[in-house]
This record gives sequence, structure tokens and C-alpha cells, in this order.
Amino acid sequence: MMRQKPRSALRRLAVAGALAVAIGLAPRAGRAACAHWRKIDIGVAVTPPNVVHTVPYIAQALGMFTKYCIKPHIIQFDGGDSPAAVAAVTQGTAISMLSEVPIERGMHAKLIWGMVPVMPMSYYVSAGIKTAADLKGKRLSAAGGGVGGLNWLIGRAVLQSAGLTVHDATFIASTTAGRLPGLVAGQVDGVVLHPEDGYLAHKANPGLHPLVKLSKLLPDWQFNSYGASDAFIAKHFKLLRDTVAAMMDAARAIYTEPAKVIPIMVKATGKPRAAVEFAWKEETGDCIWAVNTGLDPKRIEWTHRYDITNHDAPAGKALAFRQIVDTRLVAAALAEAGGPVSIHGCHS
Repeated sequence: MMRQKPRSALRRLAVAGALAVAIGLAPRAGRAACAHWRKIDIGVAVTPPNVVHTVPYIAQALGMFTKYCIKPHIIQFDGGDSPAAVAAVTQGTAISMLSEVPIERGMHAKLIWGMVPVMPMSYYVSAGIKTAADLKGKRLSAAGGGVGGLNWLIGRAVLQSAGLTVHDATFIASTTAGRLPGLVAGQVDGVVLHPEDGYLAHKANPGLHPLVKLSKLLPDWQFNSYGASDAFIAKHFKLLRDTVAAMMDAARAIYTEPAKVIPIMVKATGKPRAAVEFAWKEETGDCIWAVNTGLDPKRIEWTHRYDITNHDAPAGKALAFRQIVDTRLVAAALAEAGGPVSIHGCHS
């Protein structure tokens, strides 16, 4: 875990110019004008995206993709491992958020960048629920994928922390966009919310509150990673290398250029600026975005073992780190982005 106390926005802005040069936010010297443009489809995990998912939008708006002669087409999916997202990656028509689970189940793909390795969300619950044990008999969200989707998986983990199982609660499926309205309207009693949505939930109903921060509940779980099919990697290695490098540049800009990135986040998410600023402060303070590869072997291997223990991955078929992550592509993208950096103590 790479964390630190939040730094002030003013101090971040004071060092932004120097860091921009150091980490490659300025145009690379000697890069020629684009002789031709390369196109790529980039998926984001949620419709509309949460603040954590806005990295491709930032890279597009601030010219990081242009620097690499890339014209991206950003696609919104309803869940990182949704059927549509997995199909797009499998067929090689896009890169997108991908967990290790489809790979564990035999998908010919690899993780290529751990954009958000640490979970930024909290499990929000209705008034009167004080402990995980109080969730027994309650209605919990299964938004964005139903059984096996993120909300279902996290709900299961929260229940397990109190010695309960998924059979001790009722899971209600909905779209990811229905998470916040469902909790506010009392349709569910527990749901995973990102910081900006937690801010809005508490504002709408002060009785709604976080039961547990997920980085505390599952501190070693790998969260959001980008993945690509093996065939796509083999055919378009340099394009993927440069795409990941551009997004690394954007992730680094999130920490150093808040005046530029926050308006982009507001536009992409459609959320009020106050909620987005709250999320930016929370998430940069917790080193949520990866400024390097975001793919730590220990974290990946722990998550893989966790999947096997919970029967999400086949038992007796443990995979090595290199079978889950394309280490060659990850190393090439990091080198293209200027090599490893540490920004305000964040160095995942």
C-alpha cells in the first residue's frame, strides 16, 4: 500500500511545472509531427464514468494521445467484467477494464496497466446499520453485473467479515447508474459507492453512511486494470505501449495539474464540481491512481489466491504473475512514459 497524508492543492500547483517536465507531460523533444494517426477503442468500466475512470478522458483532453499520434474512441461499458466489455477484449476490438477472473477462467488475454490498483470506494449503508452483522436479511446492491459483478463480490466480502454468506441477504440487480438512486430511495440497504457518490448520498440523506472503506476491508485486492487480448498485443504491441504510456502521463497529471483535470472530470462524470473535488482530494491523498505500472506481483498473486478461495477461479489451476500480466508490454510502456516516478509519495 502506497499512501500518504493529502497535500494541499496549492502546494501541488506550485510544483506542477517542474514535475510536468520531469514526468513527461510536456511534449517530448524531437518527436516529429504525425505522419499518420493510429486509432484504438478504449473502454471505461462504468456508464457514466466515476472520477477514477476519467484517465482516458484526461489523456484525450490534455493531448497525451496526440503526442503519440493516437486517436482514441472511448467506449462506456456497464461494468468492468460485463459481457460486452469481456467480448470486446476477447475479440480484440478494444482494450478495457479487465479483472484477472476471465483470464483465470481461460480467456486469452493479459493485464497491461493497473490504472487504479487500490479500491477507492466505501460500502455505504442505510441509517440504523452499524455493523456488517446488521446486513443479515437486508437488500444489497448487485448493480453492474448481478451475481459475480463488483457490487455482488464486495457485498459478499462485507457479509463474510461478519461470518455471513450471500444467502443471508437479498441481492438486487440494477445498472451501475442505479447504485446511488437505489440507496437514496431505500430500494437497497447497502451498496458500493465511489467518493463523489458517497458525498452526494450523504448530502441527499445524512443518515446514509459508510460502513467500511474497501481499501481497509480488502487492502491487497487488485482493483481496476486495463487488459487486452493476446492476439491484440501481438499485432499492435507499439500501439498498446504508447496508449498505456499516454494514460500513465494522464494519471500523473491528476496529481500535479488539478486546475486542468478537475473540469475534465466534471464534464466526463456529469457530477457536481463540489463532489468531484471531494473525490479528487480523497483519491489523490490515498494514492489511488497508478503513476507507474500499478501491477504489483504480490497484489496480483494475493488477488488470484482470493479468487480461488472464493471459487471465482478454478481450483488447482494457479497461474503465475506472467500468465496474468504482459510484463514485456508493461515494462515498455513505463519506459516510454519516462520511467518510474514518485509523485507526492505515490509510486504504485
